Amino acid sequence: MSPLEGYRSHLLNEKRLSRLTCENYLRDVNTLIELAGEVPLSELKTQHLRHFVAKLHARGLGGRSLARMLSAWRSFFSYLVRDHGHEQNPAASLRPPKSPKNLPEALSPDEANRFLSIDSDDVLALRDKAMFELFYSSGLRLSELKQLRLGDIDLKDGTVRVTGKGNKTRVVPVGKMAIDAIDHWMKEREKFAKDGEGALFLGRGGRPIGQRAIQYRISEWGVKQGMPQHVHPHMLRHSFASHVLQSSGDLRAVQEMLGHASISTTQVYTHLDFQHLAKIYDAAHPRSKKK
Repeated sequence: MSPLEGYRSHLLNEKRLSRLTCENYLRDVNTLIELAGEVPLSELKTQHLRHFVAKLHARGLGGRSLARMLSAWRSFFSYLVRDHGHEQNPAASLRPPKSPKNLPEALSPDEANRFLSIDSDDVLALRDKAMFELFYSSGLRLSELKQLRLGDIDLKDGTVRVTGKGNKTRVVPVGKMAIDAIDHWMKEREKFAKDGEGALFLGRGGRPIGQRAIQYRISEWGVKQGMPQHVHPHMLRHSFASHVLQSSGDLRAVQEMLGHASISTTQVYTHLDFQHLAKIYDAAHPRSKKK
């Protein structure tokens, strides 16, 4: 088995990453191999990789793209050290150039209500409303919503079981408006679902709806509802996080519902500034109060 084939198996079977994530890692490793040219992987040093990063940066790759690529390179070299006798990981100490953080846009509560006020008995409109309400109600990622099965949603308890990044499962509350919309969709879903199909949301042919189709429908409804900006799944997820945080101030709860491994990710996602964090600290920490 070649190092690349072995690495693919390592990612899928040991790391248990999704196929899409594996393909992204392998694409980044192939970029490394192309940049190395005739230099064997076992002879690459940190200075080689530093030069590669500079070359990619000159081509226009930003800090985030380079960070992802270096992560793939570090993982690949760690695998080569463990399983293929390489002496060191030349990517271990490398860090990408910093780039400014572009915070995602959020709808205001009024804009979210406007977007979700879909009034139609058309079966696809009912499905779309159910999907959009669930996005906004529970802060799901596009990939998480797309892979939902019938058994993942519990309308009685008002919860949805979600499998997120790293195959980690979490249970997220579902709001009343989303429950009502999903209930209406479920009654229509039975009419054209293919036999044995267990996906929650279906396309015209009675099979699972694709991610591109979901993105298109959100964008199309954004135009129909007269939204002033382009609406996409990430915007609905961010709007959920922002609005829950504004109402509750509970950063840790928002982190858990979003499925973030690190609370620092949630801080960026919900565009918290230091003053807002300071207010939460002052109100909550027993030693923050002045005597």
